[in-house]
Amino acid sequence: MKSGRPLAYGKISEAHFFGLPGNPVSVMVTFYQFVRDALLVLQGQREVAPLPTFKVSLSAAIKKAPGRTEFQRGILSPDGAGGWTVRTTGDQGSGILSSMSQANCFIVLGSDTGNVAAGELVDVQLLEGLV
Repeated sequence: MKSGRPLAYGKISEAHFFGLPGNPVSVMVTFYQFVRDALLVLQGQREVAPLPTFKVSLSAAIKKAPGRTEFQRGILSPDGAGGWTVRTTGDQGSGILSSMSQANCFIVLGSDTGNVAAGELVDVQLLEGLV
């Protein structure tokens, strides 16, 4: 996945640990995709609902090479016709913290997905707290 490597999980006796990547965006992406749910389960929650994902029209093309799932930071906004549209926050480097602070969602592009043209539907995952 991109952003988000390396990632580690382990347990020593009763202590759980998560080894998260070094770049700030990678840490946030891996937290949302893995650590958030694990912490809820460790706190005793038995049914952890996944963050909502739905299809939205992409307002500007995205370049992507197939081969791994990408979680691009996005800005979801009304399209003026009663629907929604999404675009990236701009450069998606894992060290660009502003891409997370501007985002209100992840644009989830599967491992088989290549370049995506404007107007195509993409999966969008809202960031927690916006639902």
